[in-house]
Parts: sequence; C-alpha cells; structure tokens
Amino acid sequence: MKVLVFGKTGQVARELQALSGAEVQIEALSRTEADLQNPPQCAERILSTDADVVINAAAYTAVDQAETEPDIAEIINATAPGAMAKAAAARALPFLHISTDYVFAGAGDTPHEVNDPIGPINEYGRSKLAGEEAVRDAGGQHVILRTSWVFSAHGANFVKSMLRLSESRDALSIVADQHGGPTPAGDIAATLLTMARGLLAGKPSGTYHYAGIPSTTWADFARATFQSANKTVTVTNIPSSGFPTPAKRPLNSRLDCATLLSDFGITPPDWQAGLTRVITQLEQGDT
Repeated sequence: MKVLVFGKTGQVARELQALSGAEVQIEALSRTEADLQNPPQCAERILSTDADVVINAAAYTAVDQAETEPDIAEIINATAPGAMAKAAAARALPFLHISTDYVFAGAGDTPHEVNDPIGPINEYGRSKLAGEEAVRDAGGQHVILRTSWVFSAHGANFVKSMLRLSESRDALSIVADQHGGPTPAGDIAATLLTMARGLLAGKPSGTYHYAGIPSTTWADFARATFQSANKTVTVTNIPSSGFPTPAKRPLNSRLDCATLLSDFGITPPDWQAGLTRVITQLEQGDT
C-alpha cells in the first residue's frame, strides 16, 4: 500500500513515516512540497500521485493564535482539505483526515458520540468543523478521525512542555476541570493505516472517534507524566478560570469510540502505556 501523507514534521506525520516499510510505503510531503495555504498546489499533488490512499496529517493547530488568524486557520484547516478531498474523489482515492474534539462545545460529563450536536467555542474548532464539512461535501470515499490531546516524543505537546517545566520548577498549577483522553500519536498513525486498508477493501466512509482511555484531567495527566519520568513536581489543581487563554477550551473533551470498534475492530489506546513509551523515547533522545 502506497500512502501519500500531507505533513512531514508534525506528530502524527512523524509516526506515520516510522511505520514505512515493505508493506506500507509512506511519501510525506513537507510544507515546501505542499503548502496548505496553497490549496490548488495540494490538490495537484493528489491528481498526479501514484499512491493508493491519501492521509491529511497537516493542520493549523495553534489554538490561541487562531483567534487572531481565523482566515489563515480556515484556509489550512478547511479550504485545503476540501480541495484535497475533491482531488482524491476525482481519482477514486480514499482520503483520511484528522479532526478534533474541539468541534464540540464540551458540555456534559459523558463521552461525545460521533453524531452528538456540534458547536465549537473557538476559531480553531470552527475551522476544523468547516474542514470536516468540506471533506464530506467532496463526495469521495473518506474517513474523518476525531482525536484529542495528542502527544508523542516529537514536536510540541503537553508532555514535553511539562518535562521542560520540570527542569526549573518544583511546583505547578494545572487546570483540573477539563476532561479528555490523551492520545499517543503513534497509535493514531497505526489506526489511520488500519482504516486506510479498510477503505481499500470497501469499507464505507464515515466519521469516527479515537482517544485514549481512561479519561483524565490536564492536572492528572501532568502528575502521570512526572511520575513516569521520575520527576518531583507538586501539581496543584486549578479551574480553567485560573489559567485564562485567548481561546476558550471545552471542559468535556471525552470521545466515545464505540463505532470505531464495531466498524474497524479498533480499540481505544491505553494512554498510560503510551506515555511510558514516549518517556522512554525522550530519555533515549528521540525527539
């Protein structure tokens, strides 16, 4: 299976490239090769590819910055995926697109099901929702995979931020009223390839959720990170109001992954096991 991946240095893109081998050949495109601020260029790469399937692992992910750059976020997260999905549909190529829990408002305290009412509360979430709609409207075979709280040994993420802060701080105040499922990027990559094979075998298009279990809070995720890395840092719980940010965050980012299990046989990942793997990678210098 040949896979064309948009994105090269992001967390999931890096993990996809690590899975390249005899059975799966990954061609990952850098920003200079396919700039998502240039949707026609991205579409052209798909129209000329010899790949069997296309994965969009690139996105505008600066949640706070999107509040002042909504137009750029819209182009990268919605216009470009729409153009890419149309090009893939024209070639009859399955198109897999990563989305986010931020398409939900975050109300309640139970995991969001795929068909629950949507209602993003920040510009990033609105741009990602528009991207979902554009991919569906393209009319081709596709998967939209919503995930949350992505972490890995690569790039910028919560785990690496906590470990960096632990080098100079012995106490931190972390938000404890936002709930979600941390998700290892390596598991997302493996899931995308499994779903790609399923689409090639004729499985239908759809939107799915994939997030780590059990659900936790940012504060408890930080505690688990410090424990796994043998760091002595005291974590104090604070509400979201105690850490104001330009973009509002959903309080409930839990995702129900039942349809992914029933349709593809994929179970949610154990984020604690994933955290152990990531800490080991970081200790070995794999960043």
